[in-house]
Amino acid sequence: MTEPPRPPGAGDSGAPPPEPTPPAAPYGSSAGEPPTAPLSGAPAGGDYPPPGGYPPPPGGQPPSGGYPPPGGYPPPGGGYPGGGAYGPPAGYANNDDKTWALVAHFGGAAGMFVGGGVLGWVAPLIALLARGNQSPTVRAHAIAALNFQLIWSIIALVGWILACILIGFVIGFGAMIVGIIFGILAGVKANEGQLYRYPMSASLIK
Repeated sequence: MTEPPRPPGAGDSGAPPPEPTPPAAPYGSSAGEPPTAPLSGAPAGGDYPPPGGYPPPPGGQPPSGGYPPPGGYPPPGGGYPGGGAYGPPAGYANNDDKTWALVAHFGGAAGMFVGGGVLGWVAPLIALLARGNQSPTVRAHAIAALNFQLIWSIIALVGWILACILIGFVIGFGAMIVGIIFGILAGVKANEGQLYRYPMSASLIK
């Protein structure tokens, strides 16, 4: 449907109609550039928050190394245990020394039990020959165990020889019990890094 013609001069002031105003460039685009759509969830104008939501320090510059990681920085020293927690046990240069010291003491007690009271000296002698020349600590433990077990092995042997009478059986069995008990006590002390002083012993071997 067409508009009826207007009479001459009606509604015409003689000036050309104004040109339409172009729309403003959206999202901070400059004039003459195609509008760019913002990223999903991003505010208009390019004002993005810093990573992690931390406010920037005064001056507008991030700290050296960037923002702290989630959960904060680890404590000084890396959080690893110190003080020699993974080092050798107390009283020993290394784990091998501790092992051979335990062999001397616990092995002597086991030898007294298995050998009927006459083989308690075998394990300390093995420890002395295997490690005594390399480690003064193992040598001290092995000699202490060897002297004690050797004496009580001899006593047990004499007792078993005299087993034909009642007193011989008591001596042999009693010597075996003594060797087992004090061998275990010495092994416990050796496990703690201490040298046990056997009672009722003599320095037969130095």
